[in-house]
Amino acid sequence: MVQKGPRPLVLCGPSGSGKSTLLKRLLKEFPDRFGFSVSHTTRGPRPGEKDGVHYHFTNKDDMTAAVEKGEFLETATFSGNMYGTSKRAVEAVRRSGKICVLDIEIEGVKQVKRTDLDPLLVFVMPPSIEELERRLRARNTEQEDALKKRLDTACREIEFGREPGNFHIIILNDNLDKAYSELREFIAQNLEDKEQGINQRPH
Repeated sequence: MVQKGPRPLVLCGPSGSGKSTLLKRLLKEFPDRFGFSVSHTTRGPRPGEKDGVHYHFTNKDDMTAAVEKGEFLETATFSGNMYGTSKRAVEAVRRSGKICVLDIEIEGVKQVKRTDLDPLLVFVMPPSIEELERRLRARNTEQEDALKKRLDTACREIEFGREPGNFHIIILNDNLDKAYSELREFIAQNLEDKEQGINQRPH
């Protein structure tokens, strides 16, 4: 199984909840403390996405074969594409001594809970479905039917996120600075490391 190291951090939340923005801010502020676990996907790259940086881009046959060999901690199919976190991706971050950060869907969270990874689980909650729809439409990256599917999925994700016991903390992202401050505080309390300054405010 995955070798021991610092306890990983899982961020989960609907598309448009702002979890990617929070994640980017965390990695930017603490580049030496956190490492992003790069997921695999069978979808094509979007403009500006780099293989091995944003995702490991692969195809269905290769990914299915790797899943069957037990190389993945979690996988999910979303909008017809496979996504997953490989054991190797998590081990690469842990070997560097960093806290591994995973950005996964609720199906992935359910699977990870059944492993011995023992991560801290954070759910990023959007202010409302209406605001989520507005954010997704502003992206202008999806056809109407794909957008509706994302919103349907978001409703299910929010329901799962609200259920007691599924996550260690729910962060309402109605204000990015406030949400980031809450995330930072939660990490400081649960992954205490005064020497590295996670729980010290920037001067």
